[in-house]
Amino acid sequence: MARQTHRIGILGTGNIFARYVTGLARYPELQIVRVGDIDTARAKQAAADHDIPAWGNDGELYADDGVDILVNLTPPVHHAHSIQAGLEAGKHVYVEKPLGTSVAEGRAVLETAERTGLVLGSAPDTFLGSAAQTLRKAVDSGAIGTPIGASISISHSKAETWHPNPAFLFEQGGGPVMDMGPYYFAILVNTLGPIRSISAATRIGAPVRKVTAPERSVDSIEVTVPTHAAAVLTFDSGVIGSAQMSFDVWDTGLPAVEIYGTGGTLTLANPNHFDNEVRLRRHGDEQWTVLQPATELFGAVGTREQARRGLGVRDLATAVEGGPHRANATFAFHVLEALCAVEEASRSGQAVALEGRCRRPEPLYDEG
Repeated sequence: MARQTHRIGILGTGNIFARYVTGLARYPELQIVRVGDIDTARAKQAAADHDIPAWGNDGELYADDGVDILVNLTPPVHHAHSIQAGLEAGKHVYVEKPLGTSVAEGRAVLETAERTGLVLGSAPDTFLGSAAQTLRKAVDSGAIGTPIGASISISHSKAETWHPNPAFLFEQGGGPVMDMGPYYFAILVNTLGPIRSISAATRIGAPVRKVTAPERSVDSIEVTVPTHAAAVLTFDSGVIGSAQMSFDVWDTGLPAVEIYGTGGTLTLANPNHFDNEVRLRRHGDEQWTVLQPATELFGAVGTREQARRGLGVRDLATAVEGGPHRANATFAFHVLEALCAVEEASRSGQAVALEGRCRRPEPLYDEG
């Protein structure tokens, strides 16, 4: 069946912009027709670099009737406002993670999407990739028996050494919980279902960070959000998860994600990637087994393709056409509420019960 053509406008030309352009190029029905940025010089350059026909500021993008899907790549502190502006302008919106920087912002954008009747989707969409789908298929098929526990370990990307101005990672909307946590929490929720409650402790490590990136635009940054967090997640299913999320841990040997069951263990590498190895070791096995990918690879592992983005935008386009919507706003809001609960639980010293729930997205793998 031929797919409908969708005209894409991308808002924001930062570090991840080119990854979306590269990923969306895989799908001829997703045509990038405009790029917008508050810095119009950057928008003009991005359009020239990637042969995009129109460019301008954010207001011009909202006003362009030739754009029906807005891909929002602005910094997290601008997500709520720019999502609502896009929806009010009559466009379906796909936004980078997180959905907002607070539960209140998340609720506000959900209400706007419902009122306008438009489709809102959000990263992270890496749970749509072969790695997370392989992990879920293994759990759903009983490969490790009944799931009992899970663990995640997030270490620092060492952004101070390569990003020219990583200040956004250490202010509201950043930190290891809000910056990297969405990838890990989304994969856990996709695999194990919704989270019921969270308890946690957090702290700031070094209050000032020295920036050593060769092309840095700042020499140091002040830290205003927790950079080290430990949390316990209790799922509706009864699974108990433990999470360490840190920008103070530069090197570690801990696995990124593990799922433990009555009959074995599953382990997954960096959830920031769509494609990666998933390993299984059942009780009594002498060694780990690398599972065959359950779905087609989005980008070759170990190559530059592995970093490209766009599956979530295609997922949203499918939903616009009436198909299933997996990286949907309700799912993203549940992840956001869980992430916000980490700091709330740390501040209160008590477990936080999550109010919202979401359904596990439909799997992408063949269930036959």
